[in-house]
Amino acid sequence: MESKYREIKVESIKDNAFKLINKDWMLITAGNINRYNMMTASWGGLGVLWEKEVCFCFVRPTRYTYNFMEKGSYFTICFFDGEYRDVLNFCGTKSGRDTDKMSYGRLTPHSGSMGNVYFTEARMIMECRKIYFQDINPGNFVEPGIEEYYPLKDYHRLYIGEIIKVFSKR
Repeated sequence: MESKYREIKVESIKDNAFKLINKDWMLITAGNINRYNMMTASWGGLGVLWEKEVCFCFVRPTRYTYNFMEKGSYFTICFFDGEYRDVLNFCGTKSGRDTDKMSYGRLTPHSGSMGNVYFTEARMIMECRKIYFQDINPGNFVEPGIEEYYPLKDYHRLYIGEIIKVFSKR
């Protein structure tokens, strides 16, 4: 890990998780330094499950990142300062199938401690080990109107990752 980062405990995170994920957005990256993809997400969370500190995120099977999440055991979620909003918007609206997202030119990939990928411009990085997945089942929607999020019936897959390491910019 580059010297501009320090490893911190999950309990040391001072950010509001609701703002961090929903308003600031996160970049989910799966794969290894030779082949990976990233996507911007604003749905997910942080918490404790099965006596583990976890993150959970949602990826539609139609997203290119889905294939990388399925094949790998590790993924990262990265959080950025506001100056990278354009990058997050680009990574959330362009598919890695059709576009070389690195051609945007503002992110520098780096191989993490578990062979995963993060970006050196991130202000906070979470290296996660996939421990569970579950497909959203529309038959379990209790709240009317949720189905409206799925006009193409492309229901998300939920991934739960144990947070193995957290790095914050110094």
